[in-house]
This record gives sequence, C-alpha cells and structure tokens, in this order.
Amino acid sequence: MGIFASQVQAEQKADLGSWEVHYIAINSTFLTPEIAKHYGILRSKYNAVINISVLDKQDKTAQSVVVTGEAKNLLGVVKKLSFKKVTQGGAIYYLAPLSFSDLEQYRMTVNLNDGTEQETLKFQHKFYAE
Repeated sequence: MGIFASQVQAEQKADLGSWEVHYIAINSTFLTPEIAKHYGILRSKYNAVINISVLDKQDKTAQSVVVTGEAKNLLGVVKKLSFKKVTQGGAIYYLAPLSFSDLEQYRMTVNLNDGTEQETLKFQHKFYAE
C-alpha cells in the first residue's frame, strides 16, 4: 500500500467487474508530516483521506481510471470527493481529502471509469477526531 503501509490491516477490498478495488478511509494525522506535505494533504484531526486503488483481477496490475465520488453524512449533507492520482513505482493510488466532525459517519459512493468499463464502489465509515 506504499504511503499507507502501516494501515494495510484496515484496508478493504471489493471485486467490481474485472477489477479488484482496494479502499481505505483514515484520519490524516496517521500520515507523517513529510508524506502529507509531499501529497498536498492537510493533516488535521478533522480531516480524513480516502485512498482507492484499482487492480486488474487477473494479473493484479494497477489500473489507470477516472475516479469521482461523493460522501454523504447521516443528515444528508453531501461533499464532493476530489481524487488526485498518485503514481508510486508500479502502484497507482487515488487520494481524496474529506473533512468531518467527531463521530460523523459518511456513506461514500465512488465511481470508477476507464473508458470501457464503469463500476461503482459504495462503503461507509465512521470518523473519530484523534
């Protein structure tokens, strides 16, 4: 998982079409100041990072796709997720910041499109200010 190597145990996976989609939502304070600065991520106890990676199911190669999405809290407030593509060696990650309040739960809808295949990943996560 590269920049998120220490959080691998919290990572989740979904099989969507011909893809294996790995995703994780973590508090930005889990990132070192150097990594956060390098990727332009604001470290704050009220800021999370959504990390998506898409692999081919057959050969496990990283896939370059267009990633868009939104996060909706339980009150119905919707926040657009703006993903930034990060390439690290043979790996490709898509990172999006998300601000939150302590104990706030979000339902994420992430759209993946490579021009021929379109899939939607849905998951939810409760955030804690730490």
